Amino acid sequence: MKIADSWQDYKVLATGDGEKLERWGSVTLLRPDPQAIWHAQRNLSKTKGLDAHYLRESTGGGRWEYINKVPLQWTISWQGIKFIIKPMGFKHTGLFPEQAVNWAEMMNLIKNSNRPIKILNLFAYTGGASVACAKAGASVTHIDASKGMVERAKENAQINGISNIRFIVDDCEKFIEREIRRGNTYDAIIMDPPSYGRGPNGEMWKLEDKLFDFVSLTKKVLSNNPLFVLINSYTTGLQASVLSNILTLVFGKGGIDADEVGLPTDEGIVLPCGARGLKIF
Repeated sequence: MKIADSWQDYKVLATGDGEKLERWGSVTLLRPDPQAIWHAQRNLSKTKGLDAHYLRESTGGGRWEYINKVPLQWTISWQGIKFIIKPMGFKHTGLFPEQAVNWAEMMNLIKNSNRPIKILNLFAYTGGASVACAKAGASVTHIDASKGMVERAKENAQINGISNIRFIVDDCEKFIEREIRRGNTYDAIIMDPPSYGRGPNGEMWKLEDKLFDFVSLTKKVLSNNPLFVLINSYTTGLQASVLSNILTLVFGKGGIDADEVGLPTDEGIVLPCGARGLKIF
């Protein structure tokens, strides 16, 4: 398992009963986590210093219950890179801290390549990977179907003084198809596809049905001198070996590292946070 243990501004304090207690800078949040199926060692909702608790509604969705006054948004940092944290209506905060393991590896690959690197970041959310890769010197094209998430990504780039990211609101598949027609290519591709989703015009996406064909399509925009391809997955039950198989069948054998991704907790265990498959050329 790849463990994101290089954080100072973020920590998982405790887990269990479908929730995780986290410290984001000076703010402590309690949020649902489907992987924490074991019993908590204590009543997490009664934690001293807890600032906000995301409560699931019986009819679906949920809401934040604020115990203390919490800023509308604040920043935390990793390896000198700043990220905006803002609790949202669907339990998210705008950042997936476990992705730090991928950021570190991609930044090293970019810096050690000793050449200009063009990166395509698909389903790019609030731009954690985009900012990290741009910080390492790459030029990044950031694609997401959500205008709101792209605006958040722009803010993350701005607070880091980064200008080498091109932000586009678009359906990822349609964007790639246009890039193929244009003859545009990239040296590295990052994708963080959702389990389910809709594009800006209502296009349906279901990971199990779409992923292999989608990855195959991205091969057509990979340059003749590629650096890496990274696939992230949060879909429950989709094992790392599945990502390894897809990367092997699409891009060939060798250079593939597929594994679970996790976060260390103060309980002395690791909280699973999905899987990743990395192909290094």
